[in-house]
Formats: sequence, structure tokens, C-alpha cells
Amino acid sequence: MYEHDVIVVGAGGAGLRAAIAAHEEGADVALVSKLHPVRSHTGAAEGGINAALRDGDDWTDHAYDTMKGSDYLGDAPAIETLCETSPEEVIQLEHWGMPFSREEDGRVSQRPFGGLSFPRTTYAGAETGHHLLHTMYEQVVKRGIKVYDEFYVMDLAVTDEEDPEDRECHGCVAYDIKSGDIVGFKANDGVVLATGGDGQAFDHTTNAVANTGDGPAMAYRAGVPVEDMEFVQFHPTTLPSTGVLISEGVRGEGGILYNAEGERFMFEYGYANNAGELASRDVVSRAELTEVNEGRGVEDEYVYLDMRHLGDERILDRLENILHLAEDFEGVDGLVEPMPVKPGQHYHMGGIETNEHGETCVSGLYAAGECACVSVHGSNRLGGNALPELIVFGARAGYHAAGRDYGEALVQTGPSAAIEHEEDLGAPVEPGALGPADDDVAADGGERAADEARSDGGQLASASEVVHRSVERQRQRVERLKERDGRNHAEIRKKLQKAMTRWVNVFREEEGLKKALEVIKECREEYQNVAVSDPSGTYNTDLIHTIETRNLIDTAETIALGALARDEFRGAHWRAEHQERRDDEWLKHTMVQWSDGTPELYYTDVILEGAEKTYEPKVRSY
Repeated sequence: MYEHDVIVVGAGGAGLRAAIAAHEEGADVALVSKLHPVRSHTGAAEGGINAALRDGDDWTDHAYDTMKGSDYLGDAPAIETLCETSPEEVIQLEHWGMPFSREEDGRVSQRPFGGLSFPRTTYAGAETGHHLLHTMYEQVVKRGIKVYDEFYVMDLAVTDEEDPEDRECHGCVAYDIKSGDIVGFKANDGVVLATGGDGQAFDHTTNAVANTGDGPAMAYRAGVPVEDMEFVQFHPTTLPSTGVLISEGVRGEGGILYNAEGERFMFEYGYANNAGELASRDVVSRAELTEVNEGRGVEDEYVYLDMRHLGDERILDRLENILHLAEDFEGVDGLVEPMPVKPGQHYHMGGIETNEHGETCVSGLYAAGECACVSVHGSNRLGGNALPELIVFGARAGYHAAGRDYGEALVQTGPSAAIEHEEDLGAPVEPGALGPADDDVAADGGERAADEARSDGGQLASASEVVHRSVERQRQRVERLKERDGRNHAEIRKKLQKAMTRWVNVFREEEGLKKALEVIKECREEYQNVAVSDPSGTYNTDLIHTIETRNLIDTAETIALGALARDEFRGAHWRAEHQERRDDEWLKHTMVQWSDGTPELYYTDVILEGAEKTYEPKVRSY
């Protein structure tokens, strides 16, 4: 068993920043990651980091833009924390040596991004995330922070009190990919989940193969609610053949979208008469798909993104990486011809419920980055707001886990914050029928026998005993998966992805959401007979992908349940039957909690009262 004060699971942007912060606070901290840190998906972020740095800009304007972009479903304390802190975090990155693009006068460059009232997106060419990762990994190495790379975290070591708010997290369990051992990590002060997104729930996504919702699924099964899972962002400019991202920076620099008729449709069809291509991402994605659906798409699939008019010098200086992507994956030279683009799953606004300090309702368990929901993005994230979220809330989670006192949180967490419960999920499932996703019922927080958290003498188990028992459960689970005959996980995953892409995409309908839930239920039932055909212990990717598929089933189900329950049109959540935002009924967060094998749906208040002002919901137009 490995032991540290703070264990950070995931070594992308949020994880690296959390580890650095915990170390600065004096903690013995370790990073545990299934990938080498610089292979993390943060490296795929292209556009930039929003921060109010220039004269004429102010963090309060950034906060207003963010709240408006969220369609008034963000929590003001979290949004104001993000926007007020982002400038100092960006300056810190610059001091650490991050090679930001610069103007001739030496200032870091900033450019316009969708939904922003000021050009406040700071960037490093079109490889901002890549440079961010390397800059912070240098700091991790400099500080001598222990990194356990190629350790896949399978489960959290959490006590099993009936009320999740009484539970404690003492560590986690990981599969050592290199040796095949199942090992425990004991955290004396806290575990920070920074595992990234869950884009592999869809079959057309900008996300890496490793983005399988591990953190939200583990936290969910440990009793932590997941928040606003129905809000999934579909980026308007991805390459049709692969889902590879084409940065919003192209449109920020002046790139234009046009349809098969050569029309600049964002203006000509009134989708965004003022902002055009720089409307928020949900608006642009819906516009593109509408063009395709109404017969004005290219080859009935995509539209064109054109940057040729920017000139070779500007493109090569600021967007060179985009040229390589278009050439490598579509055979298109962006200097002489337009690029084909269409919407693709990109980002999850929902995630593990946390407060502005990164805390969940389970003591000792934190979350930060895309796997978490603070909530700063509400129902729609603005481009350029993901990277500041990583560094701002990654830092706060790391500092707090290591003992820094931020005072009482304004954002409440856990079931005690509920304002109402859903009596009927409206889904084609029977109560209790969902059950665990495999036959290892002991791996699920809601299924553990009550006496497992106690020692033989009847006393509460020590932290080490909790971790040890979690290790043994996972070891037995792996043995069963490898010993028995059964279904291959890949068949189930493909079925899940196709259902999510077909019915839980940009445009959603009640009947389609119910069909998606039916398929998810089938996937869960089929997964109970899943098996791992590769008997080896080392580098067993079949085993890892099998466990990841279970996580995708759990997260996909919460997405579809939230989408079916929220019968309104808000931000990225479009419902055919409900074409209005209904603040009188739906100005609230959707929560899903794992309860004895059945998802339980309830709601909490949105906090629109900030320290500086109260954000009154208005019509969101661009």
C-alpha cells in the first residue's frame, strides 16, 4: 500500500495544478494517472485561457459573460471565483515559463472568442493546452512530486455509512498497468479526482480514447451526486472523418462558416445577427446542423470553415497546427481551400457535484476540472473557460485538501441541499432493476454489506482497513472477469455509443431519449456477463477497457436521465417538444445519486446572487 497526504487521480491540467498547490501547502502529494502526464487530454486544448488582463477589461465583465453563456444555470460564487482568480493564475503560468503568443510590444496576445464581450482569450498559438501541460509538468518535476504513471484507478476507498454525507474517502485502488498488481493508495488528508471528460460515451467526439468518465462514475457509485449531466457541449468545428477538434481560435481570428450554397449562414439565416461565427458554441452547432438538415449542407453532412482570407503569414503564425490537422485527417490545405467541419461531442458541463473549494459531500473527496461541476459553466461553456477552470479550481482543491482554510463554502453539496425530489424518473426502468453493472455487487457503494466497514471487534475500521478491503474487492473482481467466459466489452460499448450519438445529441426528443435509456438498460444487463479474454497481467488493455466501459454505462445513463427529466430548452440542451427556457420551473440544478442500485433524481437551487451583484436572467441572444 502506498501512502501520501494527498492523492491526485489524473495528471492533466487540473491534476497537475492540484498537485503543485498541495505541495506548496506542505503536503506529501502524489499523482496517480493511467497516462503519462503530458499524454493527458488537456494537451488537445487549442484555443486559449480567458482572463481579464487588459486595460478596458474587468473580471466582472468576464463573470457576466460566463453567467450569460451558462444560460443562467451557473452558480455566481463559483463563476466569480473563476473570473477573479484567472488573471493571477495566468500570470503565474507566464512566470513558470509558459510560452504565450505575444504582441510586438511584448504583451501576451489575446483574441476574441465566442460569447465574450472583450478579446480576453490568452493563447499559445493553437497548442495552448499542450504548452500548459508541459509547463506545469516541469513544475511537478522541479518539486520532486511523486508520479505514479500507468496506474489505472478502478475504485475509491470510501466508508459505507447510509448517508453519503457521513462517509469518508481514505484513498483509492489502482491497477498497476506495468506489473498487473492491484494496489491501494492511502490518502491521509484527501483524494482529488481530476480524471477529465467522458466523451467516449459518444461515437463522434473530440475526446481521447482515455476519456471514459472514470472519476464521475467512481464518485457516483460512492454516493456523491452528479450534477447537470444532461448538459453536453457539441463543438461546432470538428473534422467529419475523425472528430478531431478545429480550434475556435480559427473563428476568433476571423474565420467564417458557409454552407453548400456559399452563404454565410450565421448572418443570412439570422442565427446570430450580431456575433455571427462568434456566437456561443451551442448556437453555432445548432445552426450548422439545421443547415445540413434543411439540405444546405455539403454532402448532407458538414459545412465549410474558411480562413484563407486571413493570409498565409497570420495563419502560419497563429494557427499552424490547424493546417497540419486538416491536411493529415482530411487531405485539405487550409491555405488554399476551406475545411469541412461539423459538430462533435466535445465537453461535459455536468460532473461530480463540488463546492467552490473542490469539496464533494463525501469527506476527504475532492474533484476539479471537467470531471467536476462547480458550477461555472451551467448549461453551456464558453470557449476559453475550460483551461482557467482547470488551473483555478485545481489549485483550490489542492490547497484545501492539504489544509488551507478558505472559510465556509457558499455552494452547498450533498442530498441535504435538495429542494425537491423527482417522484417518477419517467424512464423505462423498474425501481431497483438497474443494479450494478457487473456481478461484483461489493464494488458498489450502495451494495456493500454494512458490517464491512467494521473491524472484527465491532469498532469502526481504520483508514488502512478501508483501503485494504477495497483492494481485495477489486482483486476478486478482476480475477472473475479474467476467469469466466462471456461478452466482449467492445460490442457493448459500440452499442452504447451509437445510441447516445443518435438520441442524446444536439437535437433531442422525448421518444429518442426513452429509446436511449432502453438501450442503456440493455447494455447494463449485457455487461453483467462481460469477460476479459486476455489472461495476462501486464499491459492488459482488454481489462482496462472493460472496466472503462462500465464507467461509460453509468455516466451515459445519468446524461440521458437528466435530459429526459429537463423538459425545457436551455443552453446546450435542446428539446423538440419544449422550445422555451422555463425559469419559473427549471432554474435549478439536476442531481442524480446512486441509491442501492437505482438512480435517484433530485434538484438544488441555482445561486444567482454574487458578491458583486445579482445576475437577473435575461434573454440570451448573440
